[in-house]
Amino acid sequence: MKYRLSYAPHVLRFKRPAGTSRGIYTERRLWLVSLTDTETGRRGEGECAPLPQLSCDDLPDYEQHLARACRQLESDGCLDYEALRPYPSILFGLETALRHLASGSPAFWDTPFSRGEAGIPINGLIWMGSYEDMYAQIQTKIAAGFRCIKLKIGAISFEEELDLLRYIRRQLPPDKVELRVDANGAFSPHDALRKLEQLAALDLHSIEQPVRAGQWKEMARLCAATPLPIALDEELIGVNRLREKQELLETIRPQYIILKPSLHGGLHGAGEWIRLADERGIGWWVTSALESNVGLNAIAQWCATLHNPRPQGLGTGALFTSNFPRPLEVRGDCLWYNPNPQAHDCPQ
Repeated sequence: MKYRLSYAPHVLRFKRPAGTSRGIYTERRLWLVSLTDTETGRRGEGECAPLPQLSCDDLPDYEQHLARACRQLESDGCLDYEALRPYPSILFGLETALRHLASGSPAFWDTPFSRGEAGIPINGLIWMGSYEDMYAQIQTKIAAGFRCIKLKIGAISFEEELDLLRYIRRQLPPDKVELRVDANGAFSPHDALRKLEQLAALDLHSIEQPVRAGQWKEMARLCAATPLPIALDEELIGVNRLREKQELLETIRPQYIILKPSLHGGLHGAGEWIRLADERGIGWWVTSALESNVGLNAIAQWCATLHNPRPQGLGTGALFTSNFPRPLEVRGDCLWYNPNPQAHDCPQ
């Protein structure tokens, strides 16, 4: 099969600044890949969107690597997964463009989600900010009916963050709302266990990345002693070879891993992580990484094939002032897909 590929850069603007432990995002840069079957004229789109200062393929010459991968796909007619392991966001964009072309619609696989019969449960995300700002976000998510709320922590004092979590627990017990926190590596190894004990007293579900990535021995020690389940996120970035993935899971033995296809090896590489985690009794769930609706839809369509009952992290499609049209909508605490073709022309 012969393909013709092109790509174009785009910049999306956030409706409100998105605070993370790595700073505040006001815009999101990505490359939209267009892939055409030269025989049939059918077309597919994919999103290549490395996260600044986080993705292992956030490189100064990123566009050159993308151009080379596109030329290789045009020449070979298929993806070289091994060659693209160091470039997960490029692999994700190309493999999802191929899937889009093969399916003929944004509904990549036939699932209850793609038929509009079932939504995917998601967490309500609370961005870093001032105490008052995070408090207001929490009230909005509770009012919207979210049964799982995730707070990004590390921007204000730990005591203030504990106050916010206590507020939620006073309003809603664990059987009503699941609470997750994401430290993005904000804790130091010497006081991490003490903080985990304080958080565990609030009946939280889990904490993501309590200490910064790359400290395998410290993280292994925490995972062995923690009273609160630990989920790895940034720790997986740049661990692209199968043997390296096995070594990381065997060494650290986390309770959970969190999979972001554009960061963790595309759909192909994320599937490897899932298989390895399942073999070791490690839980997991899927999260988007601030993609536009193009990437978010691809992740959601794939996620729907995995039959994971845990709330997923797929609620970021409405963050931008402008977005690409995809029939995605958050209703209650679920992400839904509208299979009506007319809905495909309506930006969300």
